[in-house]
Amino acid sequence: MLKSLAGVAGSLLLPPLHAAPPPLITRPIPSSGEAIPVIGLGSWITFNVGRDLQARAECAEVMRQFFAGGGRLIDSSPMYGSAQDVIGQALQTIKPARLFSADKVWIGGGASGPGQIETSRRLWRVPRFDLLQVHNLLSWEEHLPQLLAMKREGRLRYVGITTSEGRRHGEIEKIMAAQPIDFVQVSYNALDRDVEQRILPLARERRIGVIVNRPFRQGDLTQALAGKPLPGWAAEIGCTSWAQALLKFIVSHPAITCAIPATSNVAHVRENLLAGSGRLPDEALRKRIAQDAERLA
Repeated sequence: MLKSLAGVAGSLLLPPLHAAPPPLITRPIPSSGEAIPVIGLGSWITFNVGRDLQARAECAEVMRQFFAGGGRLIDSSPMYGSAQDVIGQALQTIKPARLFSADKVWIGGGASGPGQIETSRRLWRVPRFDLLQVHNLLSWEEHLPQLLAMKREGRLRYVGITTSEGRRHGEIEKIMAAQPIDFVQVSYNALDRDVEQRILPLARERRIGVIVNRPFRQGDLTQALAGKPLPGWAAEIGCTSWAQALLKFIVSHPAITCAIPATSNVAHVRENLLAGSGRLPDEALRKRIAQDAERLA
């Protein structure tokens, strides 16, 4: 009976499936002005389900709910196992009106880049990618000129670079300062805030969009906070869970364009999308969120 009551209480925190979702906050891509929602969808680990038909169906339903809730940007990589094919298969059924496809090139040697990109495009089943990023800076000196050439030729809309878990920030800064990139993707959350010192200010100065990966430390952060009561400030910004509070902390930073939490759980994707609507914390509240997360996690 207790489990049943807990399930009912949890369901009350989210709107019913048939309810119209609240509009998502959008941010302009600095290099173009195109607006995209602040909550995207990652696919690292969660969409690497191989040929498991049930798991693929669950991923497809996550994508369906993501688009129904106003989401647009989905991020993947050749590094992510079957994720690209899982996304592509689902897109064939869902046929979203507004997809922002973000993928990566991740292979040693520039000569191998175009072939990998074409394989990725075929797996996604899209005519072209919106954004291609050099993943973890692997052979970036060779891949980045190729991506910039694709953009000039109209075969790609945006170009970016990525890193994760705080690695190679110095090199990231040098590329941001010298190369005409549109996006940088970095790890950022209430506990991992190194990018606030130099990378986020540089992104604003250079008009570079910022995509945030690992917003929950791959689930470790939300797990550490599970069962800890939300502080009183959560109601001020319409948060009913730590996941929403952590996402609102991220996307409230003025340099952030989009956060990409990864999930294969329908309830979680709907919960994450709710963090992209309503009131965002101001700077004072952002500090309190970070302090409380650090104290309780």
